[in-house]
Amino acid sequence: MKSRTGLRWLVPFLAAAPLAFAATAQAQKTELLVYTALETDQIKAYEDAFTKAHPNIGIKWVRDSTGVITAKLLAEKANPQADLVVGVSASSLAVFENEGMLQPYAPKGLDKISPAYRDPKNPPSWVGMDVYGSAICFNTVEAAKLGLPKPQTWKDLTDPVYKGKIVMPNPASSGTGYLDVAAWIQMWGEAEAWKYMDALHQNIAQYQHSGSKPCRQAGAGEFPIGLTFEYRAVTTKKSGAPIDIIFPTEGLGWDLESSGIMKNTKKLEAARTLMDWLATPQAMELYAKNFAVVAMPGIAKPLDYVPADYEKRLSKNDFAWSAKNRDKILAEWTKRYDAKSEKK
Repeated sequence: MKSRTGLRWLVPFLAAAPLAFAATAQAQKTELLVYTALETDQIKAYEDAFTKAHPNIGIKWVRDSTGVITAKLLAEKANPQADLVVGVSASSLAVFENEGMLQPYAPKGLDKISPAYRDPKNPPSWVGMDVYGSAICFNTVEAAKLGLPKPQTWKDLTDPVYKGKIVMPNPASSGTGYLDVAAWIQMWGEAEAWKYMDALHQNIAQYQHSGSKPCRQAGAGEFPIGLTFEYRAVTTKKSGAPIDIIFPTEGLGWDLESSGIMKNTKKLEAARTLMDWLATPQAMELYAKNFAVVAMPGIAKPLDYVPADYEKRLSKNDFAWSAKNRDKILAEWTKRYDAKSEKK
């Protein structure tokens, strides 16, 4: 039988063992750099669920509005930094695809994703998460003070009674702004759409660099009308703001929060793991808490203040056309209207 003295040499080793194990585990954890346009109040729930399922993979987020993230990725094309892009519009992902910046990948369970909500190629370069679409926040209290009627259509917003009373997202920096402009052009044709935007511009107080800000401003009474997307409209109304949510009757512009792997990532296995998770029913159930339409049929449930036929109200949207014409549309929009843009 060995003496206690003979075992003393083991004590420092045993004390150090947990620390060494922890350091090894930490060293084995892969951190993905993810660029995203997800709303800040959505990210935590998604990240928590993913890291619970895959504790060996961490996520470092770089978050900004869609236009800013799109410009950042294009600027970094020659020296890419991100491993993935998550929760950015499909129209932007289509631009990245055209530039050869994405690594095609078919996540597990791809067959359960609606073909309308993913890149049609196989394997796809991007896969949709959920649909976000146009909405108008209308402050009923401020409108009553000013004697403003409640608009029901896009065309109603050109009534001179609304002069200086409307804020909307800048399409060059906001995906929400771009989906509106792209929808108007696809619904009415270029000539009619630019004529409409000329008239709308007369009533715009300011173009904001965020899809959420116009609704927040309307909710706070800074302006009576804010063009936005339905998630922010619903959360603003639920917060107690005195707004009505309007879904214009001509049709709703929309886009997809989508994800894809950057072509030059050095962490491909971990990136594929995240893409797999983003396409699971469990992830779709989380998206469905925020959006009325998700990429996997049969998951979404009715949402407060969103019409039951919301998906049928979405206008025609050709993502390939939107990506191909994006630069031309934004150049024309900037030339005509940028003087009223919020200062960066």
